[in-house]
Amino acid sequence: MGGLRELVVARGRANGMDAVGISDATPFTSTLGDLTSRRDVGLHADMQFTYRDPERSTDPSRTLIGARSLVVGAVRYASQIPDSRPDGGAPDGRSVVGDAERSGPFGVVARYAVGDQDAVLRSALEMIATDLRNAGCRAVVLADDNALVDRAAAYRAGLGWFGKSSNLLLPGKGSWFVLGAVLTDADLTDPSQPTGEDPVPDGCGTCRRCVDACPTAAIVADGVVDARRCLSWQLQSPGTFPHEFRLALGDRIYGCDDCQEVCPPNRLADRRGDGDGVHTGVAASSGRIDVLWMLHADDDELLAAAGRWYVPKRDPDHLRRNALLVLANTGDGAAPVIAATIERYLRHPNDVLAAHAAWAALRLGRADLLEPPAVAERAAVQAEMVAAATLAPTLAPTRAVPRD
Repeated sequence: MGGLRELVVARGRANGMDAVGISDATPFTSTLGDLTSRRDVGLHADMQFTYRDPERSTDPSRTLIGARSLVVGAVRYASQIPDSRPDGGAPDGRSVVGDAERSGPFGVVARYAVGDQDAVLRSALEMIATDLRNAGCRAVVLADDNALVDRAAAYRAGLGWFGKSSNLLLPGKGSWFVLGAVLTDADLTDPSQPTGEDPVPDGCGTCRRCVDACPTAAIVADGVVDARRCLSWQLQSPGTFPHEFRLALGDRIYGCDDCQEVCPPNRLADRRGDGDGVHTGVAASSGRIDVLWMLHADDDELLAAAGRWYVPKRDPDHLRRNALLVLANTGDGAAPVIAATIERYLRHPNDVLAAHAAWAALRLGRADLLEPPAVAERAAVQAEMVAAATLAPTLAPTRAVPRD
């Protein structure tokens, strides 16, 4: 199978992959133990993904009976992206609040959610799978789903090591990558290379920058993240956003890149110019989105703009919840359009949105917006007033400054 092994590696590199590796498809026993133990103590919060069925996501044979190999690929996404759109308006350039109000505030979008490097990755994986099928083998593409622990597969395939942040870091390249694999019954492993879960040499050493930079201290041990404290996950989790992390959220609207931004390998790669995203075939777009636009857009517009984001049950109100939090942290309560927007959501039939609007009013020093009986008598609003009272020393009427 040496020729086929060389073919699939070459195919992946020729179609946009920055790194390609091959591993055996035996069960990821240590990863299963990690997932199970972390789930037992609640570190997964309400996250499903590979936690939904750890026995499946750590055993490739559950997806493909007779599986023998994994071809694992990594595609870099742009880490150097514009801070905001030149016109300051909606994703398509329109303004919904008038030309005089086209200056935000803006919510920051995590780098991986800006471009469409997942399409590049999946296309390359599909081409590898086609080569394997043409050779008479069975092949299944696994990318961004809960059927495989992709970081563990990439680690075993020799693509990188696990950083203290739990991200996989590629030697000399960093962690700004999406990962995926092709599972096959072909034996593509190199008998001259060690098999099993042998580690890639650790490149972090004593560095703790990611640990120290996490705004909510979510990295609780080397390589272990408590999802209950992770802003990236809490922005995806439905329901009420935890009060204790709302101020730390700042202007993040989707995802959090802090641990990756401070990582020395990432910073070095960015200085080299690796982060322009050109090789992904995707032109870098805005890394920010106008939160007032989000709060005025209709359901279809909002979901179209956030089409690549994970949105629970594809509910646009979840995005509006996040937008209200960013508005609370970065808006100007004296601005008429912001006050009017908060008033509108205080009367919204969705109690979660009304509650977060109440938080925004209190955060921006506009407690007067809560005085009308129809607003003040809502249980959701009253609960926010009680919660805000416990945070009074650090809450309104201050105005948060967006991160650089």
